[in-house]
Amino acid sequence: MNEQNQIDIVMQTAKKLFFVGIGGISMSSLAFVCRRRGYTVAGSDRAYSAMTDKLENAGIPVVHTHLAENIEGADAVVYTGAVSLESPELAAAKAKKIPIIYRADLLGYIMKHYIHRIGVAGMHGKSTCTSMLAHLFMDAGKKPTVLSGAETEEMGGAYIIGNKDYFIFEACEYKDSFLCFFPTVSVVLGIDLDHTDYFTEGLPQIKRSFTRYANIPFESDSALPFSVMCADDANVREIIPSVQDAVTFGIHENADYRAVALSENRGRFSFDILKNGEFLTHIALSVVGFHNIYNALASAAVGDRLGLSAQEISAGLGSFVGLRRRFEYKGCVNGAEIYIDYAHHPRELSATLAGAKKMTGGRLICFFEPHTYSRTASLFDEFASAFSDADMTYFLDIYAAREVNTSGVTSEKLALATPNGHYAKSYEEAADIIREAAREGDTVMILGAGTVDKIADILFGC
Repeated sequence: MNEQNQIDIVMQTAKKLFFVGIGGISMSSLAFVCRRRGYTVAGSDRAYSAMTDKLENAGIPVVHTHLAENIEGADAVVYTGAVSLESPELAAAKAKKIPIIYRADLLGYIMKHYIHRIGVAGMHGKSTCTSMLAHLFMDAGKKPTVLSGAETEEMGGAYIIGNKDYFIFEACEYKDSFLCFFPTVSVVLGIDLDHTDYFTEGLPQIKRSFTRYANIPFESDSALPFSVMCADDANVREIIPSVQDAVTFGIHENADYRAVALSENRGRFSFDILKNGEFLTHIALSVVGFHNIYNALASAAVGDRLGLSAQEISAGLGSFVGLRRRFEYKGCVNGAEIYIDYAHHPRELSATLAGAKKMTGGRLICFFEPHTYSRTASLFDEFASAFSDADMTYFLDIYAAREVNTSGVTSEKLALATPNGHYAKSYEEAADIIREAAREGDTVMILGAGTVDKIADILFGC
């Protein structure tokens, strides 16, 4: 019996689930979904956060210490990749022979009950494209079920429960999690060097994983299987010949869905989409950034192949206003506009800052918290050159997440290697710098995947 079949049996008989690391965006969404499906749900997370408050306010108990006794009475224990298999709760579950389920495997089990399962993968842009697709299908009245990696005002969080026709989800590549899923439509936005703590062989290993993921829709009797892939990304382009039915998107001439006649207004782009060389529809985006052209093209390709009209595609993509922590406006200080963004890879940072540069009337000031020591060390030179559009860049200490610093990399070293780079030793100091330095017309970007958004909380008393 394979592992997924075993999970099917466990989930069909289990009544109480315990989530280790429940405060994470994906884990919390799964916890809410499971409770909606009739399970009794509880969990643990060391950190107190707005998400753990939300869980507890919804009646899902959360403990903030990882102890063996936490799992008493659980029929299955769910864990995330950020949790060590030696943690007290997982060790106790193993000793008691309580089934242990990896988060991605649980998501794979849940999605199998849906007809069209649209998985969005790629090193950059997953959450934005997932949310853009969700909005597109919601705006068209399709009532999708959605599990994203980021919250939107429209969904009131990072997930929404709809009908059984469409399941739209973020397919994370870390530790090959996306190979646990069962998409009928696999989207590949881009392939880049990242997660070097897991992908130790570099890009060749990453490309093999994405090739396997892109071919999953064709491994079973899926409803209308296809893969949507970015023809403008050199690494994606390399694996396209290995995918059975690759639908491509891009700006260059060889794409099936192509953006032409581009125009830009303060970082927001309008363009026509050609389908196989023929006009499909016009798009006027409400979100900032050249990179969102690609998110829109991928979404349009999925929508068109699954039967949405050209009018629905134009209206849905044009009315998408973004998601939390993705170029999210927080307020003004001394006349300077303050934004937060989740960008944490050099390529993402460059794209985000390029968009910010186009819309600012003054200086562009950045505050960046690097995420994980392994990423910062592996991509040190790329980080040092990613802030060329900024007038000033301040680096906060590296957010460790799951890691221990074995390389000696620090934010002070990164600041010294970056033109106009500086070091800020705390969120409070960063907030003070903004209060003292920001002036009318400036744009301040607070960037990173950790808790760097607390700088905005300090500034605006959230």
